[in-house]
Amino acid sequence: MGKIAIITGVSREKGLGYETAKQLKELGFIVIIAARNFDKVSDLAKQLNVMAKQLDVTSDNSVNNLAKEIETEFGKLDALVNNAGAFFDQGGGPLSTDLQFVKDAFDTNLLGAWRMIKAFHKLLEKSDSPRIVNVSNGAASFGDPVFGLAHHFSKVPVYGITKLALNGLTVKVATQLKESKSKIKINSVDPDFTATYPGTEQWGARPVSEGAKGIVWAATLPQDGPTVEFFRDGQTLSW
Repeated sequence: MGKIAIITGVSREKGLGYETAKQLKELGFIVIIAARNFDKVSDLAKQLNVMAKQLDVTSDNSVNNLAKEIETEFGKLDALVNNAGAFFDQGGGPLSTDLQFVKDAFDTNLLGAWRMIKAFHKLLEKSDSPRIVNVSNGAASFGDPVFGLAHHFSKVPVYGITKLALNGLTVKVATQLKESKSKIKINSVDPDFTATYPGTEQWGARPVSEGAKGIVWAATLPQDGPTVEFFRDGQTLSW
């Protein structure tokens, strides 16, 4: 059996998840793309010639049911790409943001990945080279001079803070995996500013295919590859 990869949050042809699936497919992976809207993800899967699954990362039942399906169908998982996420911000800054809105953001951008890791880590342990990629962002970095937490404008705090928390999850999961001498490598990846929406090219966004390369790189690291790092284009990015 070939290597199995799951990519969450694949709902648009121009998205990072779609391009990541395309590139992993080209490398010979059996690719499963998942999203809330099954009709959408099914159409995308047909275009890519990959498998589609319905998945709501904010639902424990949905995540656990998918894990059971993958166990029954494949008995293992080689790469988990936690791509599901959304740009949650109201434009008013942290002092006026509605906290229910913030809770919803964390449920998708942080807890969604957390649920997936909890549900799938045992299947990943059955792989010879298991990899987890948490798709983060430069907005979570204290060192990014353009989009970082200390530099980007204050009216969009929620997205960056949720991705900062996702990076924290990466570190804590990696620590536990190391203690148990697990084979799993887990890293956060910033795909940089990519043209996932029309018109962003004029603001300097690069092609989606370029952003996806770093995700694919982290999902296919060799045995001596790094773990518990934050990367952009295969280069270490400051936490």
